[in-house]
Amino acid sequence: MSLTGQAKAKIWLVLVAVFVLGAVTGGALTGLYRSRASSTAGRDNRERAMKERFEKMRQELNLTDQQTTQVRAILDDTRNEYRTLREELRPRFDEPRMKARAKIRALLDADQQKKFDALVAQQDAEHNSRDADNNGKR
Repeated sequence: MSLTGQAKAKIWLVLVAVFVLGAVTGGALTGLYRSRASSTAGRDNRERAMKERFEKMRQELNLTDQQTTQVRAILDDTRNEYRTLREELRPRFDEPRMKARAKIRALLDADQQKKFDALVAQQDAEHNSRDADNNGKR
């Protein structure tokens, strides 16, 4: 069975297309994995640093068990106050962001607006995902 030059070219084209699509998909999935891993690692690093700071303070101040419990309770209460404050202030940060998006969108043509909307939706999804992860851990 003999293949013509055109058939060989089609086979090579299909092989190259499959390879390129595989590479693009692999790259995209690697980027997604790394972004997820780095957000988890960042949270773990913050928690570890917080525990290390507390332990250093406990040792340097030579806190008693009772003092350690009380200081930990104070820090937990403070952390909850910060969480509440962040939740109260979030809408104030959303307003300027939405204004900026509207101004940028007004500068774009219809095709650019579609792409911009997709980018914004992706950023919002990533932001909401991080918030959901952090709310469970903070």
